[in-house]
Amino acid sequence: MRLRRKPNIVSRMERCSHLFVSPPTKFKGQWQNELKCENLHIELGCGKGRFTVETAKANPDIFFIGLEKISDAIINAVESADSEGLQNLRFINALADNLDDYFAPGEVSRIYINFCDPWPSNRHIKRRLTSPRFLKLYKYVLCTAGELHFKTDNLPLFEYSLKEFEFAGFQLSEVTRDLHKNGVVGVMTDYERKFHDMGMPICRVVASV
Repeated sequence: MRLRRKPNIVSRMERCSHLFVSPPTKFKGQWQNELKCENLHIELGCGKGRFTVETAKANPDIFFIGLEKISDAIINAVESADSEGLQNLRFINALADNLDDYFAPGEVSRIYINFCDPWPSNRHIKRRLTSPRFLKLYKYVLCTAGELHFKTDNLPLFEYSLKEFEFAGFQLSEVTRDLHKNGVVGVMTDYERKFHDMGMPICRVVASV
């Protein structure tokens, strides 16, 4: 779905510039010192930020980074975080493809991937955020015992991802193909709430280094 172009996006992003990490490489190897944090969690493709903002709000002792390539989406997340006055959340407006340029080995405690594009065509497998080339990046930036939390409504993508996680050496836990069967679990993304309201089951897994 094509996002409608946001009005005055440049000026809006400038007003919230204190919440952006720019350039994205600015704190590589220095995140804990610069942000005075022991645990750094990142969400890849944070979109409009519902999940990142709400999760950061509920966990003030953890520092969160929302990464999103689309400016028209991330501006909503940044403005939401600014209105909440959150001190433990920053944003990176860039691609996940270069994650190893933004974070040094072992700097990240947890990575969230929520409802990413499934890229169903075999010729687009490399674009999936759970494909081998991305899993290599995650293992590079995650610390010992670091975790990757993955949620999707797409069962074929979920089954594919489980296999790739195991091939990459991740240990799997909390595997479910119907996360909210007995009631809502955790913070929902906007997409997740929409799918849940439609009666669609949500798949989730935790993959540990």
